[in-house]
Amino acid sequence: MNEFEIDKRQVRRSFSRAATDYDAAAVLQREVCSRMLERLDYVKLQPSRVLDVGSGTGWGTRQLAQRYPAAQMVALDIAIGMLQSSRGQAGWWQKLFGGAKQGYVCADVEALPLAANSVELVWSNLALQWCNDLPATFAGLHRVLKADGLLMFSTFGPDTLKELRQAFHGVDGHNHLNRFADMHDIGDMLTHSGFAEPVMDMEYLTLTYDDVRGVMYDLKRIGAHNATGGRGQGLMGKQAWARLLDNYEGLRRDGKLPATYEVVYGHAWKAQPRMTKEGAAIIRTPFKL
Repeated sequence: MNEFEIDKRQVRRSFSRAATDYDAAAVLQREVCSRMLERLDYVKLQPSRVLDVGSGTGWGTRQLAQRYPAAQMVALDIAIGMLQSSRGQAGWWQKLFGGAKQGYVCADVEALPLAANSVELVWSNLALQWCNDLPATFAGLHRVLKADGLLMFSTFGPDTLKELRQAFHGVDGHNHLNRFADMHDIGDMLTHSGFAEPVMDMEYLTLTYDDVRGVMYDLKRIGAHNATGGRGQGLMGKQAWARLLDNYEGLRRDGKLPATYEVVYGHAWKAQPRMTKEGAAIIRTPFKL
């Protein structure tokens, strides 16, 4: 395992343990999800089945179910604890508001156990940054989408937690943060995976804290532990921690410590096939013979 490869077992454990406190700490995740939902206002799509990749405790899944009440919701997450929490909350929500049947799948998005051409909308809010092979992941998502289906997602870009990354510089010889893909590279990956008309954009969202412990505590509460191969295997020493504090304090602005997130948004369509399975070209005409 190289220093930036993500240990999926660690990811699974961290998010399962964080499931109980996740909703109380996931302010950024809900805000980004809300902004993604607003984008759906401009999309003409009435899916019969929606796949929520990295569904977590199900807040976003429930918003999608309210928007598409006739659709089946499939919540997929790598952490069983997250799905258990989601299922518990969905029970009362469905009784109160009604809604479509919901399915739960505990799986890694990098190995999707879904049939080809089985969903019309793939939705993923801040989950794809935990993938080791994004091109292969997009190819898998393209496979499960029906023709004319939509992929809509958000993820983190390279400037995410740049202050924390800067503060960790020179503290020790370990890797402390994930490596995030650039927006333009993601757009290229979508095209190479067969998606049509990819649209990419990004924005910076900054949270502020009184101290470094607040930053680290929030990351822990949402399960965003360092899961890279180059992470340290023990607790940080006192000297390293003191150096981290000093470095981060140098970034204090207006009495607060910033934690910046580069949020990348993307959506793309699965186009109608141009060739048959046998290799013959498909020619579409505007009239019927």
